Amino acid sequence: MATRIKEKYTAEAVPALKQKFGYKNPMQVPRVDKIVINMGLGDCKDNPKALELALSELAQISGQKPMVTKAKKSIANFKVREGQNVGAKVTLRGKRMEEFMDKLVSVALPRVRDFHGVSAKAFDGRGNYSLAIQEQLLFPEIDYDKVEKIRGMEMIFVTTAKTDEECKELLALLGMPFEKAE
Repeated sequence: MATRIKEKYTAEAVPALKQKFGYKNPMQVPRVDKIVINMGLGDCKDNPKALELALSELAQISGQKPMVTKAKKSIANFKVREGQNVGAKVTLRGKRMEEFMDKLVSVALPRVRDFHGVSAKAFDGRGNYSLAIQEQLLFPEIDYDKVEKIRGMEMIFVTTAKTDEECKELLALLGMPFEKAE
């Protein structure tokens, strides 16, 4: 069974992108390749219980076991030693990626207070988009009573688009609520 995002992509996004950018071959049409979710856990370096809690929350949100990222080098000012746990990340592809994107666009983002849309300036110049959210409570899987600390996370949408304009159009057609320019 196809997800809502997949159906929207094939039914609406592909024909609209073909028409706007003049693609001849359907394989030229950009698509979302993967979504990487990153959560910084610098405060958990001395507290293994907090690290476990954060990892379980990220696993609930993404539906996949997160990978713990470690510090590459020691930085005395941040009290970080090489090899210490400093974050967690998940790379979503395929069906899990589509389900996560659907959940993000239709459930999580509308829950943001005073929401006017996501930034239209967070493109990297190569057709990828970055989005950060301040709290994990936006996702319905997270039980408010069990949260010890509110954590933010970054999401990088990696697409096969060649330019930022193509990427923005693709994400907008898939339901990403970009803010309106005044």
